[in-house]
Amino acid sequence: MRHSVSALLPLLLMFAVPFAGEGAGGAPPAAHEVTVYIGTFTTGASTSKGIYAMRLNLDTGKLSEPQLAAEALSPAFLAFHPTKRVLYAANETDKFQDKPGGGISAFTIGRDGMLKAINQEQSGGSGPCYLAVDHAGSRVLVANYGSGSVASLPIESNGKLKPASAMVQHEGSGADPNRQKGPHAHSFNADPTNKFGLAADLGLDKLFVYKLDPKKGTLTPNNPPAAILPPGSGPRHLAFHPNGHIAYLANELKSNITVFSWDAAHGVLKDEQTISMLPEDFTGKSSAAEIQVHPSGQFVYASNRGHDSIVIYSADQKTGKLTLVGFQPTEGKTPRNFGIDPTGSYLLAANQMSDSVVAFKIDKSSGKLTPTGATAHIAAPVCVRFLPRK
Repeated sequence: MRHSVSALLPLLLMFAVPFAGEGAGGAPPAAHEVTVYIGTFTTGASTSKGIYAMRLNLDTGKLSEPQLAAEALSPAFLAFHPTKRVLYAANETDKFQDKPGGGISAFTIGRDGMLKAINQEQSGGSGPCYLAVDHAGSRVLVANYGSGSVASLPIESNGKLKPASAMVQHEGSGADPNRQKGPHAHSFNADPTNKFGLAADLGLDKLFVYKLDPKKGTLTPNNPPAAILPPGSGPRHLAFHPNGHIAYLANELKSNITVFSWDAAHGVLKDEQTISMLPEDFTGKSSAAEIQVHPSGQFVYASNRGHDSIVIYSADQKTGKLTLVGFQPTEGKTPRNFGIDPTGSYLLAANQMSDSVVAFKIDKSSGKLTPTGATAHIAAPVCVRFLPRK
């Protein structure tokens, strides 16, 4: 589901009140806490105002009361700078600062977890639904779903964004007449070597590979330029295994995962396995959303919207191939996104249509999930990101 906005809607970026409960009064989180940020949709019927922050207690699995960290217009996806206390948000809009297209916003992260605006730039297309910061912290990679384009925005030394240095417009269509009439870039990630950028296009059934130039900020098609998925797959999100040689692609329309081996020297993907994300006896409508690899590399998790679950797999540490472990209901509707905390102890599922973020304990031996009983109530949550521990 995509969201459009009127040119009259303002983008307001400001401080919010500090956290309530533990660590309140401007104090940083305690050693047994981690800070988590929630991106939301703020348009339509949503009552959300922007980016929310809360803390997860690693001892108990409890969540602090969410607080508004910064007002922002539909900050639908979030990413952190790898070395600076800076957060970037994709403003998923069709108009930004009275200009056609979406926006990207940069914030500094205070000791208390609150966000202060640095600046904003155009995203290089409409409906930016995904962004990632490359491993050197030199650029933001953006996927514009509405226009079907990808862009690279340079980052200054203080974390400030510069206008896009490169933009590539995808062309073509796919097999699904409803969802694939044109290109729809849905994610854009740097590979572990930081030499290549991989862009999943839902509308074209392709996973594009671009060469990244750290100095010029250019995006150059690789040879071959893309891995091609079966018609109607709808590739959405990508996650690399910690070993850097395996990539997992969640295909939204087919509700399955493609396992690729990754040749980092040449930027080439090889299809190794395709596995369903749904139970064999499920007959309802569902679509794939997020995919993440556990920090240990032993498990892979992905979210089902419709079946409203997290599917759990064990991963072969040599081949990367997946074996189904089971399914965990997310205790809400439409789990568009989820996050795994840096210690690999908890998973937080964002249920977009039931306005809830639900906490689950991860069994590190089996990968299975158990509800902790903690639920945060946030309107239209669509992205979960844990602040990395430095």
